[in-house]
Amino acid sequence: MSAVVAPPVPAGAVVAPGRRRRARHWWAVVGLLAAVTLAVAVVSLVVGDRVYPLGDVLRVLTGQEVPGASFTVGRLRLPRVLTGVLVGVAFGIGGVVFQTMLRNPLASPDIIGVTAGASAAAVLSITSIGLVGTAVPVVAVVAGIGVATAIYLLAWRRGVHGARFVLVGIGVGAMLQSVVQYALTRANVYDAADAMRWLSGSLNSAFWEGFAQVAVPVLVLAPVAVLLSRRLAALQLGDDLAAGLGVRPDRTRLALIVVAVALISVATASTGPIAFVAFLAGPLAQRLVRGTGSLVVPAALVGALLVLVGDLVGQHLLPARLPVGVVTGVVGAPYLLWLLARSDRSGGTL
Repeated sequence: MSAVVAPPVPAGAVVAPGRRRRARHWWAVVGLLAAVTLAVAVVSLVVGDRVYPLGDVLRVLTGQEVPGASFTVGRLRLPRVLTGVLVGVAFGIGGVVFQTMLRNPLASPDIIGVTAGASAAAVLSITSIGLVGTAVPVVAVVAGIGVATAIYLLAWRRGVHGARFVLVGIGVGAMLQSVVQYALTRANVYDAADAMRWLSGSLNSAFWEGFAQVAVPVLVLAPVAVLLSRRLAALQLGDDLAAGLGVRPDRTRLALIVVAVALISVATASTGPIAFVAFLAGPLAQRLVRGTGSLVVPAALVGALLVLVGDLVGQHLLPARLPVGVVTGVVGAPYLLWLLARSDRSGGTL
């Protein structure tokens, strides 16, 4: 009696259920993050020195005139919340692009000197040249791109490798921090106060008048980053495997750096360097999606959520009002120390 041989199972039938399960988990995480971010945004619109009923807030959002609420919610709180979302998205995407591309969680723009470049240029323009208004963000964006280009060229040795890029960036960032400190010591008390307020990372200057300066670049660059995320995933496999998949590593890396630096520079120019948002968003997103898909969109939502929660806590839940950058710094610094300790033991990757 001959044994019955089972028909071969197509490879796709084995892989497809796991792929669908991972896709469902990724979409569930993204949906949950979006819902929580929306909920925190609504709370930020409702809560303040005066608490408005949710119905009044919704009427303002639909364009109806509500005495008192139309000004407070429509003119003050709404641009603050939307700016917080946009800069959080920009910091989150910029951070996760660098961390994923260089395969190092320490390779965040606020660690490797990109944010420091924008900050140094802004402080110098305020304290030495006396620039104010929209000129300061423009200088910060140009400086951020210039510093990233310098780091890229200094790190180039027949290609760009993560460890060298991070070390060069940390060195450049330390040098630029000394430039910031020198500029502050030479400035008069009024310019130094303006510079310190900007360096703390705050949404206090978020009004409709300057909203387009951050909204337009982020709304253009963020979709580009999402489109490049598939190639970013290929770079995680190494340059040889990425090239085998049809991805040109150097060209793709350069495009990702340009997009990420532009996002970070625009966000930094708008609100100042909000500490550790770019650094935290990617690792937190990674722990939520658990390797089930691209990190770009989850990191963007985590970044927005961090900024909104940090601003809500700093404005309304502490004895004194603090800029959002102070709150995120308090959260991010211990995580950096934990990450350094963990990396020392096991070699951390995003």
